[in-house]
Amino acid sequence: MTHNTSNLRIALYQPDIPGNTGTILRMAACFGIGVDVIEPAGFDISDRSLKRAGMDYLEQAALTRHADWETFQEWRLSEKRRLLLFSTKAATPYTRFSFQTGDILLLGRESAGVPENVHQAADARLIIPMVPGARSLNLALSAAIATGEALRQLHVL
Repeated sequence: MTHNTSNLRIALYQPDIPGNTGTILRMAACFGIGVDVIEPAGFDISDRSLKRAGMDYLEQAALTRHADWETFQEWRLSEKRRLLLFSTKAATPYTRFSFQTGDILLLGRESAGVPENVHQAADARLIIPMVPGARSLNLALSAAIATGEALRQLHVL
């Protein structure tokens, strides 16, 4: 397997469900991708279901916690990284977008997505197309789909 040289990151905006976060951390550890959790999360980071979903990969995961949106945004801008928001309200399919080294894939809160100011701060808003009538995918599945396409385009997978 090729090591991740994309410097890609996944950011989770105030995640609600520890199992999803654990699954994303496990996936990210397997691909060598950093994960940013933008607080407050809807659970304690030491939650048992987070640990169960992440299994023994949590120690390998490159997790960075940001106290709030403003702190994350300040860090991101200082790093000069593009922010790509995955949203059911977006119009551009993720498969028609050109990912770049250093991109941050942002996924919103399971219960509420992200507020308008976060939408506005994104450099691009991307959608994972679904059949008519489908409301949304599970957050961890969305992260996996987005990550897989970004790594494929960046020739990491």
